[in-house]
Amino acid sequence: MQQIQNIIFDLGGVLLNLDMQKTETAFTEMGVKNFKDLFALGHAASFFREYEVGSINDDEFITALQNLAGIRAERAAVIAGWNAMLRDFPAERIELLIRLKKNYRIFLFSNTNAIHLTAFQKTYSDAFGGNLLDTLFEKTWYSHNINRRKPDVKAFEYVLQDAQLLPHETLFIDDALVNVEGARAAGMQGYHLEPGKTVLEIGEKLLS
Repeated sequence: MQQIQNIIFDLGGVLLNLDMQKTETAFTEMGVKNFKDLFALGHAASFFREYEVGSINDDEFITALQNLAGIRAERAAVIAGWNAMLRDFPAERIELLIRLKKNYRIFLFSNTNAIHLTAFQKTYSDAFGGNLLDTLFEKTWYSHNINRRKPDVKAFEYVLQDAQLLPHETLFIDDALVNVEGARAAGMQGYHLEPGKTVLEIGEKLLS
């Protein structure tokens, strides 16, 4: 990795711990039998993608999840099940970002949605003294707000142009290889955070 000036981080699985099994279990108990196939890492089913790019609203998304179950599961239960995958922000990862900010411009680009955004913003605020997650970064892009999602090359081109970043000087870190490949196709440097590894390893290399 050469001439890195900017680092764009993915959120879930990189900075925020996820437990997809918890959400899968919740929806399996509601009657959804193939949730894992519908929400495979980097390859979401159509209405998941629509929600992540803001094409459908919260109510339409919740209705789609209810229809998957074949029952009128309570709205609160659907939201709780959807948010069950969101865990915690390890303090050492947040400390790493603070250290990296001294040497790099750092950004966040997440495929997410309105329900999750509200939930993980609260998780971060509760854990870190009421502070806002977004203040860690020079700029944040949430897919449902910018109507674009990874791994679409045009999504990466959008964030590069929006922040006036040179692709070859920009490193993108994600735990989904398909997203890293999208970033590379846009001319960026990409780092795939493989299973079993944490962002601390690449972070320390960037600081050395």
